[in-house]
This record gives sequence, structure tokens and C-alpha cells, in this order.
Amino acid sequence: MTSTTPARVAIVTGGSGGIGRETAERLGRDGTAVALAYAGNPARAKEAVAAIEASGGTAMAVQADVAEESEVAALFDAVEQAYGGVDVVVHAAGIMLLSPLADLDFADFDRMNRINVRGMFVVCQQAARRVRRGGSIINFSSSVVKIALTSYTAYAATKGAVDALTLILAKELRGRDITVNAVAPGPTATPLFLNGKDQATIDHLANMAPLERLGTPADIAEVVAFLAGPARWVNGQILYANGGVI
Repeated sequence: MTSTTPARVAIVTGGSGGIGRETAERLGRDGTAVALAYAGNPARAKEAVAAIEASGGTAMAVQADVAEESEVAALFDAVEQAYGGVDVVVHAAGIMLLSPLADLDFADFDRMNRINVRGMFVVCQQAARRVRRGGSIINFSSSVVKIALTSYTAYAATKGAVDALTLILAKELRGRDITVNAVAPGPTATPLFLNGKDQATIDHLANMAPLERLGTPADIAEVVAFLAGPARWVNGQILYANGGVI
């Protein structure tokens, strides 16, 4: 972390791994100072910060449970103290637990709702209060809301909540010059997505797209970087980044 005041500052939740880390590194390469919020793996967060700094960027890591109001408020406090303010909030933290509805374990349902829904509300509330004029709030939805894969019932329901909040918050921030959007990835080669799937399932999901491959974290980070920077006329939208899966 440098002592100079950066021109633009981003918080990335879930920033120590998967799409969150790729997004944090991309924003760092674009010249944005990045604060990575992580849940419980400080070593991995330290590696992500080091990777950003090795590429000439500015970064810090802050531990926070996204579903705890006091911890998220402290996260924003730390970033404002370090960098002077917050311009971009990318809420990438989330979990995915799959089950047919008839077999759903409600402990898994409650855990997903705590992180994916409550966590989004907590982070977006702080973002709505603190993001500076000209800033961006970017949530993570999922293409599964639209393509309706079996066993994704509960997970897709949490991402439907993301869509609803995103569209309404964009209107609630009228007059602030702050954009609010969500990115909805399709099948993407992350540990979260690949965990528990056999090769036949992975191949089937890869072939759903006309481009005949899984997405990569870099594909998704490119969309986030667009929304975080030049896309000032894109607001209140759910952007499907899925290679053409319908």
C-alpha cells in the first residue's frame, strides 16, 4: 500500500479468490487502488495483494464478514482512512450449494441467504451511503436465474434477489451520479463452480455456449472493469456474461 492518494478506489468483496481476485487484479492494472475484503483466509488475501503490487498497483486487504453490519462498516472506514474515499464497490462474495428442491437442506438454504442476500444488502447499504459521486456499485448475479438449471433452485433464488436489489437501488440513487449494475456470469471455470462436478457435467456445461467453452475469471473481470470505469451510461442493468448461453 502506498502513501499517495489514488485517483480512484475500489472495494472488492470476495477479492482473495476466483472471479473476485481476477477482478481485483484487473482493476489494479487499470490504476485503481483496490481493497480486497476476505472472509477467512489471510494468506490467500496477502497473495492477492502482492500480485496487484507486483504489477505496479496499489492494494490492501481487510477481513470482514459481509453479513455483519459492524464489520462491513469497519471495512469502509479502513478504506476511507487509507485512501480518502470509495468510488467503486464490487460485491463478488458468495457461496453456491446445490440441491434439488425436494432434497434441500434448509441449513444450506439459510447459509446461502445469509451470505448471498443479507451480505449483499449490508454491503450495498454501506456503498449507497459512502460511494463518491461518479462511482459505481457492481453486484454479482448469475445466468442460472434465466437458464434455470436443475439443482440450482436455492442458489438461483438468492441471485434473483441480487437482480431485484440492483434494479431498485439504481433508482434510489437518482441524482448522485452513481451507477448500479449486476454481472450475471454463465458457467465459469472457478473453484466454486467446478467443485463437486464430474468431467461429463463440466463438458456439458461448456458446450451450452455457442463459443463452446467455459468462461474464465478474466472474461468476467473484463465486464466488471467496463462497468467500473468507462460505462457511465449503463445503469440499472443485469449484464449476462455467458458466451451466448440462452
